[in-house]
Amino acid sequence: MEIRNQFRITQTAATIRDLMGIGGLEKADAANEAVREKAKLIYGDQPLQRVLMYNPDAIALWVYQKYTERMIPVIRRSDMALPVQSVMPSVTPVCFASMYSGLVPEEHGIRAYVKPVLKCETLFDAVIAAGKKPIIISTAGDSISEIFKERNMDYIFCATPDEVNENALRILQEDQYDLITVYNGNFDEQMHRTGPNSPEALAMLDHNAAAYETLVTAAGKVWKGIPHMCAFLPDHGCHDIDGGLGSHGLDMEEDMNIIHFYSFE
Repeated sequence: MEIRNQFRITQTAATIRDLMGIGGLEKADAANEAVREKAKLIYGDQPLQRVLMYNPDAIALWVYQKYTERMIPVIRRSDMALPVQSVMPSVTPVCFASMYSGLVPEEHGIRAYVKPVLKCETLFDAVIAAGKKPIIISTAGDSISEIFKERNMDYIFCATPDEVNENALRILQEDQYDLITVYNGNFDEQMHRTGPNSPEALAMLDHNAAAYETLVTAAGKVWKGIPHMCAFLPDHGCHDIDGGLGSHGLDMEEDMNIIHFYSFE
């Protein structure tokens, strides 16, 4: 029997909105009450002043289950982990559009692997409208670098994931932004080439886990005493295909079930 996760990727945007105490996103899916309640236990009714959203590409729930030891850097810096269901088609621009708008593909308009600039309201728009500063740090040309353009916010587009993470650490330490979005696509890129179970892809999984731990550790120091949250938020899963390659995009458990981690350190 196939299992589908109960929580939805479309709940992410409203969850962050509510935790930051801002408005907007009236058409978005409802916030995740489990995350809201956890934040309240730690910060009471104080809104979060800083949020780091780390977006690794294609890390499936089954990858976490099969290679849990490789995820220990993420686990030990997290307060909660939630199984989440992505959207169809389970490809990067569709899924990140849903994550940051709170809308299903039929509503936000991206329904295939294309990268148009989203015209609907997103979390970035809500943050800007509230007088706060968001920034996206990503590899140039990737989905998250393209679909959220044309907004009154800052962007850093890099050549490699390592450069992304170096800039993310610098930006975090300078502490000039309220919402920092960081994208790493190296696991996805590698698993397409050699399969998600390959040593090369698993090395990228290790890389993502270590990068997140570094950022959370830095956030804990820079944002000490400030209500804040870090989150490890993949977009979709993946599966093996013939020829030793990996893929995603299907309405299947391996592609649709992911896991999200939240830290309130």
